[in-house]
Amino acid sequence: MIPFLDLGAAYRELEAEINDSVKRVLQSGWYILGEEVEAFESEFAVYCNAAHAVGVANGLDALILSLRAVGISPGDEVIVPSNTFIATWLAVSAVGAVPVAVEPDPLTHNIDPTRIQTAISPRTKAIIAVHLYGQPADLDAILDVARRHKLFLIEDAAQAQGARYKGQRIGAHADAVCWSFYPAKNLGAMGDGGAVTTNSSDVADAIRMLRNYGSREKYKNDVKGLNSRLDPIQAAILRVKLSCLDEWNGRRKAIAKLYLEQLAGLDLILPAVPDWADPVWHLFVVRVRERERLQERLAGMGVSTQIHYPLAPFQQKAYAEQAHAYTGLEIAERLAAEVLSLPIGPHQAIEDTKAVLNSIRKAAEL
Repeated sequence: MIPFLDLGAAYRELEAEINDSVKRVLQSGWYILGEEVEAFESEFAVYCNAAHAVGVANGLDALILSLRAVGISPGDEVIVPSNTFIATWLAVSAVGAVPVAVEPDPLTHNIDPTRIQTAISPRTKAIIAVHLYGQPADLDAILDVARRHKLFLIEDAAQAQGARYKGQRIGAHADAVCWSFYPAKNLGAMGDGGAVTTNSSDVADAIRMLRNYGSREKYKNDVKGLNSRLDPIQAAILRVKLSCLDEWNGRRKAIAKLYLEQLAGLDLILPAVPDWADPVWHLFVVRVRERERLQERLAGMGVSTQIHYPLAPFQQKAYAEQAHAYTGLEIAERLAAEVLSLPIGPHQAIEDTKAVLNSIRKAAEL
């Protein structure tokens, strides 16, 4: 069976370095924050061309803390993509704000900047732009809207470590950029982890305080914060993997190039990449009308696929009580019914990629 993603292969490639990094933390006797986290924060900030990076417990907390850091409060409205992983919406709900859904560009699946204007109301305070599947959203166009209406912009870059927008790495365009280091991400820990990068010292300071019980000084709590700190062992592992990130992203790009070249002409809608975007292919997502049929045939041929995501956030039971506010989102509904993610990862052998391609061709002929 060709796996969708072989997470164990990443450890096998870096086994000695990862073991050494974990041993270093265990021997240090310092297991909360400390030098290892600070070192990763410094290195990741440099990588992202950002002035600051703050490590937190996970990607959802990165979003929640960023919203709190810029002052989003109960009753505010935050514009979000209608199609994204539900964490984007959950963060807005967690601070008591209201997610306002905006449809995507059906070609890129990222939020359509031309649709944002009509979603703005007097209660709108921020926009969250998601770099879905590792492809940058159109930040200049979104920033233009945000600045004209004096809105905060937060980037959900959970899937986009290393991606570039108009030649510049994602990481410092917005007021805050939120990252997840869930193990399957392009830069993945061996457990949960997250971070926020920013050029704002005020935002960075607020998140450092909020992640640590609302405290700058032990036993003195200025605000009601959280316990959301990046673990030093995960930070040490991330430092090892960060040194390989560009190379591993290059391997993903090579697979995506083969898919794009050799799947052209089949009854699939392939990913569209704008000239200004340099995606890192966290996922390679195609659209197909008879998705379940294709997925079943590929499984029968030994090819694992996944669906990201079978339900849009507003279709989930979690948002059922607000269903009346989320009507007419036909693009997101259509994407949810048609998207299929093909195997891709930095350790996927060329033979496996060719086998996936051959299986898709055969499945298309049946």
